[in-house]
Amino acid sequence: MASKSKTVYLCDECGYESPKWLGRCTSCGAWNTLRERKISVSPSGSSPERKLTSATDVVRLSKVTAGSEERISCKIGELDRVLGGGLVVGSLVLVGGDPGIGKSTLLLQTAQKMSEEADILYVSGEESEKQIKMRADRLDGDKCDIDLYCETDIDKILAAAEKVKPDVMIIDSIQTVYSEDISSVPGSITQVRECCMMLMKYAKQSGTAVFIVGHVTKEGTIAGPRILEHMVDCVLYFEGERHHSYRVLRAVKNRFGSTNEIGVFEMEGDGLHEVENPSSALLMGRPKDAPGSAVVCTVEGSRPILAEVQALASPAGYGNPRRMGTGIDYNRMTMLLAIAEKRLGLNLQNLDIYINAAGGLKITEPAADLAIITAVYSAVSGKPIPGDMAAIGETGLTGEIRNVNQTDKRISELAKMGFKRCIVPGGSKLEKKNGAELLFADNLADVIRLCFGGKKEGKA
Repeated sequence: MASKSKTVYLCDECGYESPKWLGRCTSCGAWNTLRERKISVSPSGSSPERKLTSATDVVRLSKVTAGSEERISCKIGELDRVLGGGLVVGSLVLVGGDPGIGKSTLLLQTAQKMSEEADILYVSGEESEKQIKMRADRLDGDKCDIDLYCETDIDKILAAAEKVKPDVMIIDSIQTVYSEDISSVPGSITQVRECCMMLMKYAKQSGTAVFIVGHVTKEGTIAGPRILEHMVDCVLYFEGERHHSYRVLRAVKNRFGSTNEIGVFEMEGDGLHEVENPSSALLMGRPKDAPGSAVVCTVEGSRPILAEVQALASPAGYGNPRRMGTGIDYNRMTMLLAIAEKRLGLNLQNLDIYINAAGGLKITEPAADLAIITAVYSAVSGKPIPGDMAAIGETGLTGEIRNVNQTDKRISELAKMGFKRCIVPGGSKLEKKNGAELLFADNLADVIRLCFGGKKEGKA
């Protein structure tokens, strides 16, 4: 007998099933997590009988021949770097970022450049053909030869893809795509999950590489179910301040390459331009002999990047002093300020402290601890840090300086950019001469003495 469908409500957090909508899940206690979903049942009310099928594709792992993945060049070096060497055939790539950050611009530029050697299908659910054409003209549309389809029905999108058979398909965005088989509205968790699963199945079966654009929440994470990031092969975040010209494309998941790899772009009137030397671009305009400015070399994936950390201290106008940070983790900033107060004797309780990573770069690794503390000390004391000096190291709660990874690579990048001295942890076993004088410090007292007074010590 033919099966029927009924509507149930499933909790996104624990999977609890309820016959009616509830504001709060009775199983896990989460609020507003029950979503509508249709399931098939037999006329008697029981679940439909499952038919056993024979498995024909079970293979021994020892008999599988492993080879390198077939890749397609995106014709944009920074994007190829983040993807691990190019776009893997049949992969599903999720690109997320704040509104207006440049996600659609990046993918349209990618489509334009790849269209010279590959067939591209650009599916838009947010813009009309004329809007996309206007943006393409601004981005050198004369070289653009791609197929354009403005549709939000996933069944029609897949039917068009089967007809065109593109090498690469771009979906902008996944939150606008819906399936008529699901009664919930486009953008809901159920719709996003099911449509993404259909796109993933199509990509694996056809060999078409698929880019999907995902909106982000106010917390900065991809909107929709967390399973969306687990399903795709690669998750890219497009970061940067809207009022800064620099944008950073960061890989937080990549099944075909390293994670935390970044690509740097500059937004201009005719689109995004690659920044081949981010260190030089981020240090451009750095003031000389200005208190509160320190330089650190961070490592993003396999790329060392020089960044300027700026600090400003001013008398607090109210009872509670302010602590503000841009481009660095707030909790780590407050911890480092407490360490500086306790171990260096700084009196910060009546000062507002502002810390900024210049250029819109976000610094997340602990190797920047020394740069942040020396910048704050310089801002409070009014003494500038020597312009040819940088600091690398993690700071512990007792004031000790701990080692960081890839120190040789960081020193080489500093030397290449003209820095002659670098403060490094005393436990660093650096034997290779990298062109910069190494100043070894075991604790914060040694760091302050090396930066603002005392004899030079250490060896290259």
